[in-house]
Amino acid sequence: MQDEADTTAKDTQDGNATHWHPAFVAAIRLELTEYKGVLEYTAEHQLTTEPLRIDLLIIKKPPEVVIKKNIAAIFRRVNLVEYKSPTDYISVEDFYKVHAYAYLYASLEKVAITDITLTLVASRHPHALIKHIKEVLHFSIEENTPGIYTVVGDVLPVQIIDSRKLSPDESIWLKNLRSKLGEAEAGRITGDMKGQDREDLAAYLEVVLKVNSAAFKELVMRDSKAALTLDQALEETGLTAKWEARGKSEEKFEVARNGLAKGYPIETLSDLTGLPVETIQKLASER
Repeated sequence: MQDEADTTAKDTQDGNATHWHPAFVAAIRLELTEYKGVLEYTAEHQLTTEPLRIDLLIIKKPPEVVIKKNIAAIFRRVNLVEYKSPTDYISVEDFYKVHAYAYLYASLEKVAITDITLTLVASRHPHALIKHIKEVLHFSIEENTPGIYTVVGDVLPVQIIDSRKLSPDESIWLKNLRSKLGEAEAGRITGDMKGQDREDLAAYLEVVLKVNSAAFKELVMRDSKAALTLDQALEETGLTAKWEARGKSEEKFEVARNGLAKGYPIETLSDLTGLPVETIQKLASER
């Protein structure tokens, strides 16, 4: 939610903010690309004149269309989605807050509450929340497909998604929206790039490449086909310059770390790499 601290929207790596939410919206759109003609997306939909916004609103048009995709099988007419970045988690408070937003939306938009679904997505298993749902609310939880927990007994359909546990074949984009990907995961993403929406792919890759540059670099060094596909995608999405700049930046950090290990003065390393003295001092403190 945007009325919470902005730590849910971005993380920090090497002093640079990583904005996960635009990539999440892109991942959802990429997952549901075959239904783009019947789904309408509104990111950070503002519910009132006050700063109350849901991360993603998905309207199904027409409502009778059946969505067969695993992450959207529960979808009805109006679908509210709450997303937590890889360093955050879904809390009990989040569960109740999203419910409140559903009732508020139903009231303001004159929509039946049973026409609304709730989806909460994170890449950490919500142990505390599931325990609360079972022991306090006395609802049951069903995991009919890997990583998707359906709440049974609530007045409206609710699902909680642990994106790490999703099927690697059915949910490539959402499952891999995180850091610490391996070469195999990078290969899955690269292998499914062709034919995807350019804007969604750009938003997704800008984040995933930033936090997983090592995995993608290993992939392109070993697989010429993947290297060509990635180069084409970067060119089409306008990310080539950022990818190259990222590589140069990482080289500077590597030089600085090696120099610190050999005992070179911080000022010398700053002159050599062009990195600020403060940045190298931070690297030194992390050793």
